[in-house]
Amino acid sequence: MAADPCIGVIDSGCSAQQADSLLGARRFWLEDGVLCEGEPLPDALGHGSAVLARLRAESGGQPVLLAQVFAGQGSTSALQVAAGLLWLVEAGATVVNLSLGLRQDRPVLRLACAEAVAAGVLLCASSPARGEPVYPASYPGVIRVTGDARCAAGQWSWLDTPQADFGAAVGAAGVAGASLACAAFTGRVAALLREEPGMTRQALLHWLEQHAAFVGPERKESTDV
Repeated sequence: MAADPCIGVIDSGCSAQQADSLLGARRFWLEDGVLCEGEPLPDALGHGSAVLARLRAESGGQPVLLAQVFAGQGSTSALQVAAGLLWLVEAGATVVNLSLGLRQDRPVLRLACAEAVAAGVLLCASSPARGEPVYPASYPGVIRVTGDARCAAGQWSWLDTPQADFGAAVGAAGVAGASLACAAFTGRVAALLREEPGMTRQALLHWLEQHAAFVGPERKESTDV
């Protein structure tokens, strides 16, 4: 791992105040089916701003690169996400947060994730606690993160379930669930890599498993009606 971790975020953008602290940002969009890139727009959804705030709170304010792939609606394409990821890797990101999930497995996104993982970049992607698999969380080498109501700020759980590898705090009102849980987890990973710059991927995952606040999925107690 790099001695000075740089965090990459793929989302809907950030607030004007947050933009002042970014290392760099780039927007990726489709126009008549053609991939375009340029200067980012203000975060119209608020999702990216919330994700970035949670991530920075857990990481201790480490440098962040932002790839904007959502505009005025909460949908994007595999091509946009793949382009954003490859840009982040080229720009030097060592940990990338993907608080998003696409329903379809697309070769262009699968290949981009494989290239990032092969380059030694840690990919953390949100995954629903139940239901159908999403991408990129379901790709090989991607760390799958979901929300875990048991976790407080700064905590995570080692789930090791078909849905997710780890869980983290789900957040409060507004944006919550797996999106903010993934951001919190990515922030903790980045903070750990700053403290232990020589840690390998295998050692990192082992440490996270050994120091998880909870092990295994949350078990709901059944009650008689």
